[in-house]
Amino acid sequence: MDFVNKTGVQAGWTMGFDRDGRELVIVAVKATFSIPDNERSEPVLAAEQVPLTESDIFTGEPGLSAPIYESDYAHRKPKCDVLLNGSAYAPKGKRTERVTVSLRVGTMEKSFDVVGNRVWKRGILLVDSTYPEPFTVMPISYDNAFGGVDRSQEDPLKYRWYPTNHAGVGYHEYLDAELVDGKPLPNTEETGRRVIDPRDKCKPMAFGSIGRAWQPRPKYAGTYDQKWLDEQAPFWPADFDYSYFQAAPDDQQMPYPKGGEEVVLTNLTPQGVTRFRLPRMDMPVVMVPARGREFEAETVVDTVLIEPDQQRFTLTWRATVPMRRCIFDIVQTIVGEDLRGILRARKVGGKKRYANLDEMIKARNGTGRK
Repeated sequence: MDFVNKTGVQAGWTMGFDRDGRELVIVAVKATFSIPDNERSEPVLAAEQVPLTESDIFTGEPGLSAPIYESDYAHRKPKCDVLLNGSAYAPKGKRTERVTVSLRVGTMEKSFDVVGNRVWKRGILLVDSTYPEPFTVMPISYDNAFGGVDRSQEDPLKYRWYPTNHAGVGYHEYLDAELVDGKPLPNTEETGRRVIDPRDKCKPMAFGSIGRAWQPRPKYAGTYDQKWLDEQAPFWPADFDYSYFQAAPDDQQMPYPKGGEEVVLTNLTPQGVTRFRLPRMDMPVVMVPARGREFEAETVVDTVLIEPDQQRFTLTWRATVPMRRCIFDIVQTIVGEDLRGILRARKVGGKKRYANLDEMIKARNGTGRK
């Protein structure tokens, strides 16, 4: 397929399969914007456009550390993911033991506390923690949120994973003094609910992507049993839910934005509060089939990623189009030019399209049908 990008931003395509086995053409378009200095200013395209992420990127060892960026080639997302990679800043730059951070994009809003470094200390009867150390800047990540893996036992069958965050700290199933003393507590926690027990059922708090193996994502992946092997493999099982592709936790998902939604960052920048609005920007994707007329695919913004420490944010548009037979149904995809523009160009003598290569050669040699 001929892929034409007329946008000036990053765009690419891949193929996939629907639950019924039909082939999909998936187009992803990612635009990087600078966060404006003034809330009255409109965001503008950044000089450096962040490339599309082709495979998941982690802070450390894949699967054992927090995801930073997830692949931009998800098949489809039922909602828009709102993600943020960044840090907490003490108000006015004065060292503090605790600060509340919040992120709001349109109707989506989330907040929690960020706390200074602490460690567990084992007493005679219970486990306690040291006082938080004051800080001015603290990274926010699932790496330092509640969770983790307790590998303190020699027998791997006794390892214990915290189901909603395999990459975190603070969780311990085995509480022997030598196994717990000096181990770090998380730097984030729910406002009003402090982490006081290594075995507690605390909600990991961060703004980034959650791992594909962390709950609740696996439950959306469907059932891979003998019936699937006999009747459906290698396609998705019948109970596969496209919510599996949502990289953000449930409380960071929102309806697809249309542009103009207000973004408010609190204690996530040195300024204390940063405000701006998402840009209003169309991203047309036109597909030219081997047979029939061109058509404009539906595109939605399904990922908003904010990176205040880099003074940028990205929007990712997606078009997911099922094929009637196979991927060769489409001969060309044009990103950044709407169908009306193509039809106008054709009307005034735009480029002629041919059904196949043989027809084009005959026309250029003057041997085609008159």
